[in-house]
Amino acid sequence: MTEEIDIQAPLIRPRRLRRTPALRRMVAETHVLPSQLVLPVFVREGIDEPRPISTMPGVVQHSRDSLKAAVSEAAELGLGGVMLFGIPEHKDATGSGGIDPGGVLNLAITDVVAEVGDQLTVMSDLCLDEFTDHGHCGVLTPDGEVDNDQTLAAYAEMALAQAAAGVDMVGPSGMMDGQVAVVRQALDAAGHSHVSIIAYSAKYASAFFGPFREAVDSSLTGDRKTYQQDPANGIEGVREALLDVEEGADIVMVKPALAYLDVIRRVRDAVDIPVAAYNISGEYAMVEAAAANGWIDREAAIVETLTSIRRAGADVILTYWAAEAASLFRR
Repeated sequence: MTEEIDIQAPLIRPRRLRRTPALRRMVAETHVLPSQLVLPVFVREGIDEPRPISTMPGVVQHSRDSLKAAVSEAAELGLGGVMLFGIPEHKDATGSGGIDPGGVLNLAITDVVAEVGDQLTVMSDLCLDEFTDHGHCGVLTPDGEVDNDQTLAAYAEMALAQAAAGVDMVGPSGMMDGQVAVVRQALDAAGHSHVSIIAYSAKYASAFFGPFREAVDSSLTGDRKTYQQDPANGIEGVREALLDVEEGADIVMVKPALAYLDVIRRVRDAVDIPVAAYNISGEYAMVEAAAANGWIDREAAIVETLTSIRRAGADVILTYWAAEAASLFRR
C-alpha cells in the first residue's frame, strides 16, 4: 500500500497575481507605449506608387506621395518618430546623392516635416551606403578600404544638408571612429545646435541585416566587418556607447536588438541618456515567415518581441511593426 504523501500548502503563491487578465495587467513590470516606437521608412526616387519589399512582407519602398500618407498615419497613432532612408536612382563612388539638397532623402525630410510638423520626431539615416555604387558606408581609399577620416568629412556635409532640410534628429550609422563628434561640431558651427543626434553606437556586423539590403537596393559586395562590431564583443559595445556620449550624442543605439539584448542592458546600465534599439529587418522577417507558415501566433510574437527589447532596457525601439504595434499594445 502506497504511503500518503504529506504535501504542505505553499504560503507564498506567485500564481495568485497571474490568475486573471486584469491582475496580470495591473502588476506588469514592462510597458511599451506608442510614443516609444519609431517607424523606419524607405523612400525611393523615381517611383509613383509604393513598391513591395519581397523579403519584408508588409513593408514597401515609398514614393514621395505615399510617404506622406505613412507619416500622417504614424502621427495619428501617436508614434514617437520616423526614421527616413533614401534610395536614389543614381549612385556614385562618394555617395554625393546623400549630400545633394535635391537628393531623395533631403527632399523626403522636407516633405515629412511639412506634412506632420512637430507631431513626430523626424529622424534621418546619416550614412553613405544607400548612395555609394560600392555599397560601403564611407569613401574608399585606392586599395578599397573605407577611409575613416575622409568619410567623416562627408558625414559633416550630409548632416548639414539634412539639417537644412528640416530634420529633428540625425542618425550617424556608419560606425566611423569620431563620427558623433564631427557631426555635432558641424551642426553647432552652422547654427543647428537644436538638431539632436541618435548615434548608432553599438552596430554589429550581423547576418540579420539581409532583408535590409533589398530594402535599400544595396550595391555592397563583401562585408562591413572592418567597421561594424564583432558579434562576439559585448564590452566593446558599451565602450562605443560611452565614447558617443562623450562626443555629444543625445541618444545611443544598439543594433540589432534580439541577438544583443544583453548589450542593450549593459549600455542602459552604463549611460545616463536614452537608449534606443533597432529591431531590424531579419528579426522582422523571421517572425513574418514563421507566422506565414502557421508556426507561431504572429500578433503574440510581435508583442513578446518588442516587450523583450523594452524589458532589456531600451527607451526607444525602432521597428517595422511600429504602426501595428501601437494598436496591439493599446488593447
